Amino acid sequence: MANSSDSVARQQMSLDLLPSALLATVMTKLDIASIRSLACTCKAFHSCAAHMLCFIPSFHLLDIAPSAEFLRPLLPPNPYLRSLKVDCMRLDDSSLDYLLQTSLQELCLHNCADFSGRLLSQVGQYCKDLRFLYLSSLAEKRGRSIDVSDLEVLFGGCTQLETLILMFDVSMFLRHNFARVWSIAPATLLSLEMGYISSVMVTELLSPPVIPYQSLEHIQPSILPGLQKLCLSVDYITDTMVSTITKNLNCLTHLDLRDSPIMEPRMAFDLTNAGIQQINLHGRLKHLSLVRSQEIFPAYFKRVNDLGILLMADRCSDMESICLGGFCQVTDTGFRTILHSCAKIFKLRIYHGPHLTDLVFHDIAATSLTLTHVSLRWCNLLTNHGVARLVSNGNLSVLDLRDCRNIGDEALRTICNLSELKALLIDGSDISDMGLSHLSKGAMSSLVSLSIRGCKRLTDNCISFLFDESSNCGLRELDLSNIPNLSDAGVLLLAQRRVPLLELRMRQCPLISDTSVMVLASMKVDEEGWYGSSLRLLDLFNCGGITQLSFQWLKKPYFPRLRWLGVSSSVSRDVLDALSRNRPFLHVAFHGEELGMTGQWDNSDDLYMHDYDEVDELEQWLEGENEGDDENIQEAENNA
Repeated sequence: MANSSDSVARQQMSLDLLPSALLATVMTKLDIASIRSLACTCKAFHSCAAHMLCFIPSFHLLDIAPSAEFLRPLLPPNPYLRSLKVDCMRLDDSSLDYLLQTSLQELCLHNCADFSGRLLSQVGQYCKDLRFLYLSSLAEKRGRSIDVSDLEVLFGGCTQLETLILMFDVSMFLRHNFARVWSIAPATLLSLEMGYISSVMVTELLSPPVIPYQSLEHIQPSILPGLQKLCLSVDYITDTMVSTITKNLNCLTHLDLRDSPIMEPRMAFDLTNAGIQQINLHGRLKHLSLVRSQEIFPAYFKRVNDLGILLMADRCSDMESICLGGFCQVTDTGFRTILHSCAKIFKLRIYHGPHLTDLVFHDIAATSLTLTHVSLRWCNLLTNHGVARLVSNGNLSVLDLRDCRNIGDEALRTICNLSELKALLIDGSDISDMGLSHLSKGAMSSLVSLSIRGCKRLTDNCISFLFDESSNCGLRELDLSNIPNLSDAGVLLLAQRRVPLLELRMRQCPLISDTSVMVLASMKVDEEGWYGSSLRLLDLFNCGGITQLSFQWLKKPYFPRLRWLGVSSSVSRDVLDALSRNRPFLHVAFHGEELGMTGQWDNSDDLYMHDYDEVDELEQWLEGENEGDDENIQEAENNA
């Protein structure tokens, strides 16, 4: 024992003798996750890491939401800092002095609900070299406002801005002078995304300013002349808005428009055949997405039919990605025209296509298409035969067939031959336990994300069929939600297979109880691993048997990497508060919201592309020696 202590002391002494410049040089080659892991190993590395914070080029901290007292010492003045990404859920305007550093070129601030519009003007004043700016949920808390002058200061200061992403309700800006401010937006702007804006404001924003007594021969300056990418969520997609976008943005290569009407739109506030044929007048579009969401009201594009799609397809021969959602009058004729006219297309998404049938893919093998991403959500006339034709294109890496009710086991028999498949989503389909066994014979070796939510015929046996002991499984994300016959026995099978899952969703499974939590908490993915070490997201919302007992297994040291947890709102508030004190960086959702969703755009293509840390020791670095009181949860349970 004494020899062991002497060895550790000598190792510590040898590290202390190394020049700090040498250690710093080595650590500059690492990312922030590796640096923070090293900081936990010894005092020498901890001291060096603290010094490193003064000249690291990037600081990315999105997996937790740090408070101001934790974040301030981690962001000292740093003239070399180029990229900053932070979850600002616990921050406000008082944090601006250390967040906004003059050397920044990329700034991503998520969940800025407690900030005011002053954030925009401060960015313009201090971050003159900024190229990329992302802000979400800005000023969403009651009493916060955004003045157009703040946006004006931003544009006046960040003259080199190339990408601007404003993921909040932009209509919070007063319309007065809103369009005028955009006329001074940096000419370098290439990409613009907005969380919500009215179609009228879009039209005003992109229309050249009218100058009194101006001669007809005078050429009006265009707004955003170099813009190549435009992503907007609006109230209504209209002919007027589409025409304005097409005529005034000559360099556009990526157009993504989404609306969620609150009522059936009138002719003047809708997209028709006349409007859709205006798309891509300049012939430069590579990516097109037009989606009408039914989240608020069951509205569709009823004034666009096959003729409109045929006229649009004439200009889409160079298109690489097309997404059409809510086109209820388009039939196989229109969809086939897209496949046969767009020889370069590799991403195809069609949502709410009630007239899409197997005939769309009848002769797809005769085309030169190399589809890699296909999504056909809510296309209920699609059957196993159509899927078999589709997967004859063996390059598929993402296949989304959610809510296609007529898809069954025969479809899985053909899907299993896709050797490059990374993500498969077949929610609500008519598959059985035996059908899933086909995946274990082929595609399971390449799959990283699988969603079988709401497949009512599945039972606990689906786990044993999926994770055959002889198969090489690389699955990291699994959604087993809303499966009424899934029980604790199925979770036990999952634990026995030692699948190193990072995300596990089991919401609304009535037979899942505290036993499942205990099993997952005790699970080891390898002999030397920590208990429950792999899971970063666990969704147990509205599971029938989850009680307060589970929270004893959700505290430290179990689930050491857990960042997202979904539970039912019926859980005692005292228990939730105690868990929050024990694990201050855990995102706990108890209103039924989907976990891990950071944006409103459809990210089904990227379900398998998360960047997860191999070792997560950030909490240890931030909290130092201070451990939470493990008795808090027990006391809360006793008081509940």
